[in-house]
Amino acid sequence: MSSTIAVVPFTVALSQSPPLAPPPAPHAPAGSGHRGGFQHGLSLLHGWVPQVAMFLAVFFLVVAIARFTRRWWLLWVPVCVAISAGVTWVAWAYMNDEGLASDPAPVLLWVCIGMIAAAVGLVVVGWQDGAWWQRIAAVLAIPLALVNALIVLDQWVGYYPTVQSAWAAATAEALPHQTGLASLSGLRNTNVGSGRIVPVDIPESGSHFKHRREYVYLPPAWFAGPTPPALPVVMMIGGEFNTPADWVRSGQIMPAVDDFVNGNNGQAPVLVFVDSGGSFNNDTECVNGTRGDAADHLTNDVPDYMKSTFGVSADPARWAAVGWSMGGTCAADLAVMHPELLHTFLDIAGDLGPTAGNKEQTVRRLYGGNADAWAQFDPQTVMAKHGPYSDMVGVFDDLTPPQRQGGQGGNRGGNFRPKQPAAEDDSVGLGGHDGVFDTGELGAANTLCEDGRHVGIDCTVNTTEGGHTWQFASSAFTSTLPWLTARLGLPVPNLS
Repeated sequence: MSSTIAVVPFTVALSQSPPLAPPPAPHAPAGSGHRGGFQHGLSLLHGWVPQVAMFLAVFFLVVAIARFTRRWWLLWVPVCVAISAGVTWVAWAYMNDEGLASDPAPVLLWVCIGMIAAAVGLVVVGWQDGAWWQRIAAVLAIPLALVNALIVLDQWVGYYPTVQSAWAAATAEALPHQTGLASLSGLRNTNVGSGRIVPVDIPESGSHFKHRREYVYLPPAWFAGPTPPALPVVMMIGGEFNTPADWVRSGQIMPAVDDFVNGNNGQAPVLVFVDSGGSFNNDTECVNGTRGDAADHLTNDVPDYMKSTFGVSADPARWAAVGWSMGGTCAADLAVMHPELLHTFLDIAGDLGPTAGNKEQTVRRLYGGNADAWAQFDPQTVMAKHGPYSDMVGVFDDLTPPQRQGGQGGNRGGNFRPKQPAAEDDSVGLGGHDGVFDTGELGAANTLCEDGRHVGIDCTVNTTEGGHTWQFASSAFTSTLPWLTARLGLPVPNLS
């Protein structure tokens, strides 16, 4: 394997914060020392599987279109091209209008979408004129082009590194250590090894937010004793395109969590993997707005359910939010908006605030044009209005682009493309970004931390050279877990 990977284990604390008063943790972690750990299997990000998918899609499309009549080439081929171009433009316009991605999608994705439309067009307009084998080729070209487009999409967002991980998600395969809610009572006072993951259907507590099934990780300590102890809670929030299970399936954090609890006498916070979108491509930014009242779900439905069902602590000093990318923005925003709910947050590569484009676009897309609603969820505005916070601690784990060719690198302003990892490295995955670091993310951590310090928030900014990947998110969380556990009031031996 090449020595070039998506996340280089080099972390620098940009700014020092005053030590936290013990207990429970002596200080915020100044450097995370990220380490990777990636899936094994047939890669969907590079290698022969994406290549074969592209070849088959193109081959059957060519076979279906290769007809030798003048009318076909002068009339119906242009019609298919027009259909393809029209559908591609509509998809492009929809993504831009909805602000579904903070960075532009790769050109190859639009080409693949055009191939799907062309394949459908060939079936519609060419069914009468084609030979039987051309009709079969046209029909087969549709699913093959669709699969190819999905693989290219996955290469962009990096959600499923392997065929096995994609299949597990598509078939709703059980997560590691998964068990049913009804089985928990029978596991009390037993050795559950590394803990259990429980799928839950959290009822609404006034949010009116249609959400998907969510998951709760219960550490071994939760099963000790006749009744559940009031353990601390970490709310785990995924990225812009998300499912509640992403931290487990795509982030693959459970092996590191298992290692940690096994070396910490079963002690760890309860993790609740929440649904911030309601659907895969619904970017709510965790606000209440036109895309759903996600904020109410996370601040009302989830805490009420966790306390009533699992007996977790109600003390805000023992609640934290951890988020990646869009979820990082959510974690910081929820903390400064709701200090009555949680006092700790980890913002991993988040933006300056909830965003769906520039400010004007964000106000329109997220809040239906209501500028007051924008201000209500803007963290800088919220902090300035709130005034001094008490016992609020935040960690910003941010990215700085790899050095450019020729020795220039770091955050010098503007957008530029980082050096990409080697093709055989399955850590490659752009996490919803195309590798162009957008200026909304660069510097956001420093700005928010500086503003936070002015109102009493103890924060630290760590930067790691690397790419905007799920693997970075995973290593940022797992390397911070010991400090986070201590911060939430649980014992952690040998915490430096």
